[in-house]
Parts: sequence; C-alpha cells; structure tokens
Amino acid sequence: MSHPPTIAGYSGLPNPRRRRGHGHHKRLPSKTKVALRHPAKNGSPTINRKKERSQGWLKRGLLALFVILVVVPFSVKMLPELIQHFVYTHRISLPFFVDLSRPADFSLNHTINMYLTSEEGISLGVWHTVPESRWKEAQGKDLAWYQNTLSDGSPVFIYLHGNTGTRAAPHRVGVAKILSALGYHVLVPDYRGFGDSTGEPTEAGLTTDFLCVYNWVKERSRNSLVVIWGHSLGTGVATNTADKLLEQGVVFDGVILEGAFNTVRQNIPPFNPFAWRYWKFPGLGYLYRAPWEDNKFVFPTEENLKKMRSPILFLHSEDDLLVPIEVAQQTYEVAARAQNTERVKLVTFEGSLGYLHNGLYRDPRLPEIVKRFVQSL
Repeated sequence: MSHPPTIAGYSGLPNPRRRRGHGHHKRLPSKTKVALRHPAKNGSPTINRKKERSQGWLKRGLLALFVILVVVPFSVKMLPELIQHFVYTHRISLPFFVDLSRPADFSLNHTINMYLTSEEGISLGVWHTVPESRWKEAQGKDLAWYQNTLSDGSPVFIYLHGNTGTRAAPHRVGVAKILSALGYHVLVPDYRGFGDSTGEPTEAGLTTDFLCVYNWVKERSRNSLVVIWGHSLGTGVATNTADKLLEQGVVFDGVILEGAFNTVRQNIPPFNPFAWRYWKFPGLGYLYRAPWEDNKFVFPTEENLKKMRSPILFLHSEDDLLVPIEVAQQTYEVAARAQNTERVKLVTFEGSLGYLHNGLYRDPRLPEIVKRFVQSL
C-alpha cells in the first residue's frame, strides 16, 4: 500500500478543520509554508549576513594592523614629548584644593606668602612666619614689613620638607607653630615642582632652590642665627647644600636632621623620590620612557656628614618604618666621628608613642629639646 509523501511538519493527513468536500486542496501547515518561502539559495539574507560579518572582521583586522605597524611606530619616533605629556605629567599635590597663598587658612595668622625666583623660569612658593609674640603686630602687614623683621635678632629657621606634598602638610604646619611659639622666625619653601612652585624637581635643582632661600635670608637677617631643619628628603637637601657652601668657606650655624635617610646604609630599592608626582597608565612604561628615568638621585648624606662642621641635632622615632632606628644610629656615629659628641647629638623617641616618620612634632618634649640646641649655638 502506498503512503503519501511526508513534508517536514506535515503528516499527510487531512486537516480536521477543513470541510471534507475539499480534501483535494490540502493546505500545508505554517511550518511548511515558512520552509518553502525561504529556500536556501545564493543571495539569501542568511548568507548575506555571514558575508557582512566576515567583511566587518576583515576591516577591523586591517585597521588594527595599520595602528600597530604605522601609528604606534610613528608616535614613538615622532611624538615622544607629546605622548609623555598626556601619559605621565598629571601632578599630584596634597592636600587637595588648598590655596597656598592664604597661610591664615592653616591657622598661621602671622605668616605671609611670597615667591622667590630661584633661577630663570623657577618660582618658589615660600611661607614666612614671624615669632608668635608679634602676631598682633603682624596683622595686615605687607611683605616689606615681614622682611624687615628678619633683622630683629631672633633666630631664623629654614625648614626643608620631605618628598611628598606641600608646605601646607599638617606636620609641617605643626613644626612652624612650635618654632614660632619659641620666638623664632620660620621660612618654609616648596621646592621646584612642589605645591605652587614651578619647574620639575631634580637633586641639583633642589640644592639651587635652597641656596636661593638661604642667601635671601642671610641678606636680611644680619647677625641672627640661621638654623636649617631638614626632614626626610630635606635632610639630603640640607647636607648637599652644606657641602656646596663649604667650598665657599660658609658653615651653617646649626642643622637639625629629622628622620634622616642614608643611601649608603639603607637597602633602598631602585626608585626615584620624585616619581610619586606622576600618574601613568599601567604597562605604558614598556613603550614610552618615563620622565624621571634621566632624573637620577644620589643624596650622599654620609659623605657630606664626614665633611660638615656645623653643630648637628639628629631627631628620630624608634618606630620609623621608612628609616630604621639602626640606620639613624649609624648615621649619627658617622657625623660624631667627623666632629665630636659635643657638637653632634642624637635624640630618639620611644616607638610606643607611634610617631613613625612624620609625627615627632606632636611630642611635648620637642620644644625644649630644640630650645636647648639653639641656646648651645
């Protein structure tokens, strides 16, 4: 017995919904109609879409090949400075959103902001705080008045800060307040490239900046004591400059070194103290040279201390994680052997106090320690 042919989706049986008198005109089910209306032929929408996808991938592949073989080499060869500008030179300045021209915002209401020209194109932001006893007199006074006060016979401190932030950092403001309360003038500069100072920091550049501030103070302070207080990176700047001035027969009246690092005694990993100022996309260092690669630093503090002839006071916290107390002890011994233990002192602070690298200004004993040192000069 023969059977009717079977089409996909069709059993060959009459549609029960049709009237029996019309069995010779059978209608195909909907699935059959879809299959018959869209036969797989060349030029169909399905095959066209596949061709379009293939062509799209081909275009994208050619574009990627063009970028790799043409654009990148051209950028590396022809536009290095422009690329570095966009990739690296996003400077970080902490604290954020502060106006360094307004020291009164930091409770330094007897302080003036000024700018000194270190060398052509380099402007340094500097705060000058007068002794606290003159704070009422200082209200509303101009730069000329502040300059004239430097010759009033009070000791003058120049504070050289560490390698991050600005002169507005809380621990730096804290030191300025202590010194002012003791009756001293305090000048706190920002090195080139820090805060609102212009330029890019280098080891030689920081020495030039400090010399500018020091000479400016000496020209106005007459016979007043001028004491240098260096903290962290500032200790390297202070000793570098002391060594340079020795060549001219100039000796600092006194030097305080807080948290002094020592590149000889410390196993410091290869890094640059100025690299924090830049933000860069991960991995781009493989393609483009970092701007600090040629900005090498040495800061030979130990060698400088062997030649220094200034009275020195070392201050160090036993829980300093950046410069271990053992390194501080060794650095002190180098300086003491070069002079003697009468002219070189080391004062340490218990680790249980939690001062770490930046917190010594909180110790209530610090003002008396500093006062005794100044009186010994």
